[in-house]
Amino acid sequence: MKERFTGNFTQQEAIPDEGIKAALDVLNHGRLHRYNVAEGEVSHTALLEQEFAALMGSKYALAVSSGGYAIATALRAVGVAPGDRVLTNAFTLAPVPGAIASVGATPEFVEVTEALTIDLDHLAKILASDDTPKVLLLSHMRGHICDMDRLMQICDAAGVKVIEDCAHTMGARWNGILSGRHGVMAAYSTQTYKHANSGEGGLLISDDPDLMARAIILSGSYMLYERHLAGPPPEAFEKIKYITPNISGRMDNLRAAILRPQLAKIDTQCAAWNARYRAVEEGLRNTPGLTVIERPEAEDYVMSSFQFLLLDWHEDAVANVIVRCADRGVELKWFGGAEPQGFTSRYDSWRYADTPVLPKTDRILEAVLDLRLPLTLSIDDCKLIARIIRDEVAISFHEK
Repeated sequence: MKERFTGNFTQQEAIPDEGIKAALDVLNHGRLHRYNVAEGEVSHTALLEQEFAALMGSKYALAVSSGGYAIATALRAVGVAPGDRVLTNAFTLAPVPGAIASVGATPEFVEVTEALTIDLDHLAKILASDDTPKVLLLSHMRGHICDMDRLMQICDAAGVKVIEDCAHTMGARWNGILSGRHGVMAAYSTQTYKHANSGEGGLLISDDPDLMARAIILSGSYMLYERHLAGPPPEAFEKIKYITPNISGRMDNLRAAILRPQLAKIDTQCAAWNARYRAVEEGLRNTPGLTVIERPEAEDYVMSSFQFLLLDWHEDAVANVIVRCADRGVELKWFGGAEPQGFTSRYDSWRYADTPVLPKTDRILEAVLDLRLPLTLSIDDCKLIARIIRDEVAISFHEK
């Protein structure tokens, strides 16, 4: 009888006891709004920002309502205006081009590689043109980090500002440098399926006082920016406080209270995710017809999901693998489907972008299968999942 997985791919760990206690304290006193504090009190949101800035090694941090809002705020802060073109990698999730569109700009997609990272040769070709976009919104999609040294060389030479979308790379590094510390600003998500869980939420970091002052005003500070423990000095606000709109998107104290103990143990959590990732990786390596994503030595990844490729398979054969695995309890998401299923929309689904066909990316997207790895899965669960995928891929490969 075939083995079957009976677990849940969307069940997260419980909120730590310290977070539950802190949240109950907030509920009991009722001061959920980040600027609603008693005399002598510092809000959980301000403390979260201070702690996250220290964790990331950044000068400034801002807590907001979602990762997508953090990205849009960063775009506004660096001066992206309606009608501008903003580069981003073609393998990403809908909130990334959505944030670009939300400020009236147009996403322009860069091809991706078999490593699921931005194609730096294609990027360099785009930036060699006379009409160069001035901003790259770099998505570290699904935790895969490109050669950040080369990327920054290309962008710096072209005068392009880099904003990092680190929704999937909180705690990851490239050549020892934390993800989010290469660009002028970096956005993180604390949505349920990310590395810290507040249901929804986002964080934004920068070392630039002018950019962060604009971001804080944009988030809806009501001129209460002195209550930001991880904000720039008052003089940074004087130049912009009357000309920067309030586009309210603050984080509240309830979510901040839940997040603070999670961030305090992020390194332990990241190690646990990576152990699960490696269990699946080892189980799938050398499977006929299946490509495992090889990780460069310079990358210290943090993987709460797993991706593999069925390159150059017919779509019916890929669909057969998905059905076979589902029959055995393993849920795979496919970025090659004609219609988006949940989060699997892709660049040709976002028709507001009016993007030309990207043949290299199309080949990759048609091959990408995606698997969540919540920490509620055990290592043995992950080994079982890998055995099931390996069995069904091998059978389908030989039937092709």
